[in-house]
Amino acid sequence: MSMQEALRAIRPVTMFPPRWSSHACSYSDLVDPMGAPLPVRRDVEIYGESEPAEHLYMVVSGAVRTYKVLVDGRRQICAFHLPGDFFGLETGETHSFSAEAITNSKVLAIKRSVVMALAEHDNEVARQLWTMTGAELRRMQAHVLLLIKTAKERVAAFLLEMAERTGAPDEVDLPMSRQDIADYLGLTIETVSRTLTDLENAATIALPSSRRVVLRDRNVLCHCG
Repeated sequence: MSMQEALRAIRPVTMFPPRWSSHACSYSDLVDPMGAPLPVRRDVEIYGESEPAEHLYMVVSGAVRTYKVLVDGRRQICAFHLPGDFFGLETGETHSFSAEAITNSKVLAIKRSVVMALAEHDNEVARQLWTMTGAELRRMQAHVLLLIKTAKERVAAFLLEMAERTGAPDEVDLPMSRQDIADYLGLTIETVSRTLTDLENAATIALPSSRRVVLRDRNVLCHCG
């Protein structure tokens, strides 16, 4: 079954269980019964830029990148989405970016019309939806500011961001490749690799493997970023 066929098979929810009105519920708790987990293989597109934004998505496992291909053919990654993150929420009727699975992943796809209807029935859901939208806006603003920093500052800030998001303060297993990191930070892959090597030589980080990074001196990274 293709991704589009799987999405069409999702049945809209027409009745809202009482527990959805509980202020103790997280947004993921609220939307979980409204969609079906969909397996997505590595590098498979979930949706494309300018396609109808009919669903909201949550990463159940794995990781997802959202990106835009620039007029000169370069790819600019806008965000990495990890388990528990939502993506695909648009203010317009079409998607502004494309989305692909970074690794073999599982995502929850929820009908946008159902989410909007739920928000109309429950003020708490509407508030959480607004909070989520505000958080996404702040993340995009932070990313724009990141792109004006030096290469060392960008890489350091990225490592600290990933450590915070994965909840591993001293060691990070990165699901994305160095090319992905380069396209996110607006750098070349050679610059990313060289900067990581420089940080390792300075004993600021350790690189047990290409995807695993040990943060040996967070203070130095903080001053870099």
